[in-house]
Amino acid sequence: MVDVSAKPRVRRTAEAAGRVRMADETIALIRDNAIAKGDVLATARIAGIMAGKRTADLIPLCHNIEIDQVEVELEIERDAVAVTARAVCTDKTGIEMEALTAVSVACLTIYDMCKAVDKAMRIEDVRLLEKTKEQVG
Repeated sequence: MVDVSAKPRVRRTAEAAGRVRMADETIALIRDNAIAKGDVLATARIAGIMAGKRTADLIPLCHNIEIDQVEVELEIERDAVAVTARAVCTDKTGIEMEALTAVSVACLTIYDMCKAVDKAMRIEDVRLLEKTKEQVG
């Protein structure tokens, strides 16, 4: 791990996004809450939040930071479910990995819940949209 002990604590935010492309029929099943495993959007939202909070346990050299907030939004599009995550911390490093992990796991959860009905789904375009930091008090 990189030594961050000399760095000051600052407020950091990060926003990440991704999407799961799928067949029109799968979109309809999600919209109608008719996927056999249950509510896809609610489950993916919770999975993403949980994953963001556990990022340091999943990424070997990622610092364990004090996370203030992780939120995950999902939007049904014509041929995909779009996922956006925003994470906030006040610490010496980090937060983009938490946002990216939240998006990735939310997308994987969507894939897992829908794989029985759609073998051609694709997780695409997972990326960092924005990262900010600002001095505090």
